[in-house]
Amino acid sequence: MECQLTIALTEQKKEKPASDKLGFGVHFTDHMFVMDYTEGKGWHDPQIVPYSPLTIDPAAMVFHYGQAVFEGLKAYRNKAGEVRLFRPDQNFKRLNRSLARLDMPAVDEAFMIEALKKLVSVEKEWIPTEEGTSLYIRPFVIATEPCFGVRASHTYKLLILLSPVGAYYAAGMKPVKIYVENSYVRAVRGGTGNAKVAGNYAGSLKAQTEAHEKGYEQVLWLDAIETKYIEEVGSMNVFFKVNGEVWTPVLNGSILEGITRDSTIQLLKSWGIPVVEKRIAMEDLFQAYNDGVLEEAFGTGTAAVISPVGEMSWNGHKMVINQSQTGEMTQKLYDTMTGIQYGVLEDKLGWSVKVTE
Repeated sequence: MECQLTIALTEQKKEKPASDKLGFGVHFTDHMFVMDYTEGKGWHDPQIVPYSPLTIDPAAMVFHYGQAVFEGLKAYRNKAGEVRLFRPDQNFKRLNRSLARLDMPAVDEAFMIEALKKLVSVEKEWIPTEEGTSLYIRPFVIATEPCFGVRASHTYKLLILLSPVGAYYAAGMKPVKIYVENSYVRAVRGGTGNAKVAGNYAGSLKAQTEAHEKGYEQVLWLDAIETKYIEEVGSMNVFFKVNGEVWTPVLNGSILEGITRDSTIQLLKSWGIPVVEKRIAMEDLFQAYNDGVLEEAFGTGTAAVISPVGEMSWNGHKMVINQSQTGEMTQKLYDTMTGIQYGVLEDKLGWSVKVTE
């Protein structure tokens, strides 16, 4: 790969949005990272350039056969002005796993981290400083060769976009209501469920819309074979505190290996809380609820970090968890994870990567 990164700065900077108008993923910074791949040449021409629309052939294979993968992570700026990334090495490792699953070319992970740090440094003034806000980072790769042949593309484009985002819990952490989905499935072992590919999310939208119409914020996905075992909640990994120990679905080939999931498991174990990764039947979780030992439930992911679950609906049964209040352990996980991300708590596990002092 030709690793000489070039930078072209814009002469017309955008007006930055007010901190209370950020939302999620609706504003974009002045610059983006772009790099191309050509078969026989490899990845080449990495650039930081002004944010602008792409010109792409309508026959590009991404539009027809869905070769598209992405990642999501954040940059954080604390009151001292320090800018940090949270475990970016894991995001680029997972990006390569996703690329491999769709027969797309791998990237140089170390180079990508350095390129990302440079891009974030160029755009550091876009990183909001209000509590809970951050700069969302979206690396993605698409197939660009114009061809209707059903095969892997010979050319690709990798981009990184940045978006300042508001506090996920602007009005305080609020537990969500979950609908357990029995008709649609998210993924199957051997498919693409353990890769972060665009099609996984397109296939989830119908169930999500129907859940919203029923008054629920998220869908709890069950396995595709027996529709019996719990897999993910919305686009997040899921955890349950049952009688003092924490259960989470074991990675089985159809569940995304979440970085926040892994961080959560490591934190819980460091606190001496037993974590059990296993197949969790919905019937067993319902039994734990009836026995009064289902104590807390929450999802984990980049956007919310920790999202408490206050209610679940399954086969006509309404399960109210911890009186629809955020549990003590759930709150501690959120406070600890975000404290490390913003650099206000000691990072004993070496997760935080400084971009600027």
